Amino acid sequence: MVRATAMTLAVTVTSMLIGAAGGAAVATAKLSGSRALRAAGDAYTTVLRGVPELLVIYLVYFGGSAVVTAVAAALGFEGFLGMPSFLAGSLACGLTSAAYQAEVYRGAALAVPRGQMEAARALGMGAGLRFRRILAPQILAVALPGLGNVWQLGLKESALISVTGLVELLRQSQIGAGSTHQPFSFYIAAGVLYLALTTGSTLLFGRAEWRLTRSTRRP
Repeated sequence: MVRATAMTLAVTVTSMLIGAAGGAAVATAKLSGSRALRAAGDAYTTVLRGVPELLVIYLVYFGGSAVVTAVAAALGFEGFLGMPSFLAGSLACGLTSAAYQAEVYRGAALAVPRGQMEAARALGMGAGLRFRRILAPQILAVALPGLGNVWQLGLKESALISVTGLVELLRQSQIGAGSTHQPFSFYIAAGVLYLALTTGSTLLFGRAEWRLTRSTRRP
């Protein structure tokens, strides 16, 4: 169960990082002055938040496997080659996470007072310096509670990746329950481990939020 728990955490962390990069790009597109980019960003978040994550996992896994098989056939290899389960699952969850994180980042960016950016521009700060010194810290502070929710969802939805054959926490519980005929014990243990992960994550995100917002709190 320890190895399966570590796999669950690895999948969640990887998908969260993929989602962070993709979400930042999509949020930037949705906030841009280009109508085409805004439309593309809106389409991405609408589609990825509107379809079941299990469907996204199937599409990425089987679509990726088809691409891998086609490339292998072009190189002279025969037979079906499946996409690695960890890669497919993390990528699929990361694509969905990006849609949710994009909305979190977009809302956080809109919460930053525009006057601060105008004042920084008047002082001669470049775009990069304005982002590092003013925009990014405030976006992170505002977005952190929402990112905590996205993390919790990703932690629980990582159980869906078991359909690709990856042995994470829930899949390990199913294997143990089937081999020992003691499903109650294994599923209770899985529930306790999930609760430990989510509770620990809540505490960590709460601590991080406190540190990031302590300068803005009234004494």
